Order: sequence, then structure tokens, then C-alpha cells
Amino acid sequence: MTPLTVNDRRALSRVLSRVANASVAEVLGMSGGGAASCRRVGVTGSPGVGKSSLIARLARSRLSHPGELAIIAIDPTSPKSGGAILGDRIRMQDLADEPRVFIRSLASRVSQDGLSDNLPDILAVLESAGFAELIIETVGVGQVGYAVKRVVDTNVLVSMPGTGDQIQAMKGGLLEMADICVVNKADLPGARRLAAELQSVVAPRGSPRREWAPPVILISAAEQEGIDQLGDAIDRHQAWLDQEGQRDATAIERRVQHVGSLVARRAAEIVDTLPHDVLLQPLSAAYAAVVSELARSCAPILPAGDRAAKTMRQP
Repeated sequence: MTPLTVNDRRALSRVLSRVANASVAEVLGMSGGGAASCRRVGVTGSPGVGKSSLIARLARSRLSHPGELAIIAIDPTSPKSGGAILGDRIRMQDLADEPRVFIRSLASRVSQDGLSDNLPDILAVLESAGFAELIIETVGVGQVGYAVKRVVDTNVLVSMPGTGDQIQAMKGGLLEMADICVVNKADLPGARRLAAELQSVVAPRGSPRREWAPPVILISAAEQEGIDQLGDAIDRHQAWLDQEGQRDATAIERRVQHVGSLVARRAAEIVDTLPHDVLLQPLSAAYAAVVSELARSCAPILPAGDRAAKTMRQP
């Protein structure tokens, strides 16, 4: 099969659709791609803070770098209908005619972490196609939406003034995962106060590695300010990752997120199909039934040597 390239957008879109719709078993049968070869930037924050418009302006600025850029915008899936609006693409219309930018909207589906099913595999396809940089916009999330940190190199947290006491709400989750903090709509009252509060919270944290101090950047679409500073901060953080040897640690975190998301998704599928009489058994018995079915469903996927070793370990 001819390798995908950034220029063959139609073929790339078809492959991405297949990967996005792949079952857990189909994902496990994929090659998994090679090592990460491009920059990954995540943009996250609460609903309504202007992530999509910010990304459109950031993408335009990032075109000063060589290479092609891909944007993955994740929209929430309705728990009732299963549908998604996929409106981020509409909010990025000014990039529609830019040949060096590829935009793909994804539904979050059953994912509960602000991401989308099979996102690691989708990003691997884009990397193998030769994109130089990927920008991932998460679903508008709250305190627990920090999984994006494990699939990107640089995580940008977007806030805006006038939305309540976000500092306390995010201390235990998003804020601790931010590499860069952005105060968007900085022309609104209270923006500089919010920036000062954020700066006081995101001081270097205790860590086994040398510290990165997350900068706080004010951005105003009305005043056309801050986008270049955000781009510079992304470049500095990427350089810091290389200088401090953090790429290997990042790769491990990505694999942890990838495996964990597949196991959780397959376990949820099994629970949904358990007969009622099994579900009504003691909790330990229902749990054992799920684990047993999980092991059984994985057996055909394991290489023969692994299956033999697994059999030898069984009593």
C-alpha cells in the first residue's frame, strides 16, 4: 500500500475515518506506527473560553515554521442520541483555504476524559503522514479533564475572566497539568487580576525532574495581542523537553494512556453485555466475570508465543 502523505488529504481522511471507528480488537491488530516525530500541542479549558478561535489564530501564526500542520478538534457526543455537532471546524473557517493546514473534527464518543476514542491511533496516522505539528483541542472540560497531558508534548490551558473562581476549581486537575496558561479575551475586565492569580498558583511544583515554570500569557483577539508570545512559549517548552531529556518519559506516559483507555473501553463494552443474572451476583463474582471475558477476548490477539507463556503460567 502506498504510504500516506500530507498532500493526499482525501486518502488521509478515509484512513482517519476507519481508525476513528475501529473497535478495540481492530486497534490491537494495527501496527501502531513508529516513534513520535512531530510536535504535539494540546489546548484545553472550560466551555466558552474561546479555544477554537484561539487555535485558528495560533495555527496561522505557527505557519511561520516549516512543514504542514494538523488540527484535531474534539466535540462532545450526546449521551442520549450519540451524535455530535462537530462545530469547531465551522469556527475555523478562515483556515479552510490554507493548503498547509488539515482540520479534522472528532466526536468524543464514549470517552470521558475530554478526548476521543482511538485518539492515540489517529495521531499516529497523522505523524506517519509527515505533519510537522499537531494541535489537539479537547472537549470543554472541568477539573478531571487532564488526560490530554499524556498525549501531547505541550499542554495549553485556556481561561477567561468573569467565569467564577476557576483557580480553586482547577487546582487538583487541569491547572496542575498546564505547561502554559492563557488568559483569553484579555480586553475584558478582570483579565490581569486572573493572570496574577494564575501566576501565583502555577509556580514550579515538586517533581523528580528539573522544573518548568508555566508562563501566563494574556491574549486579546480585539487587540490582536498575545498570539506570538504563545507561539514563543510553545517553542521554549519544546526546547526544554529536549534539553531535559523528557521525550522518553513522554513516550511512556502516552503508552500508559493508550493501553489504559483501550482496557477501560473494552471492559465497559463487556459490562454492557453481561446478563442480568451475572450482574446481580456478588460484586466480586461480577468483577471476575468481566476480567475473565476480557482475558478471553484478548487471547486471539496475542502472538502464539505469548499465548503459550500465558497457558504455562495458569495452574
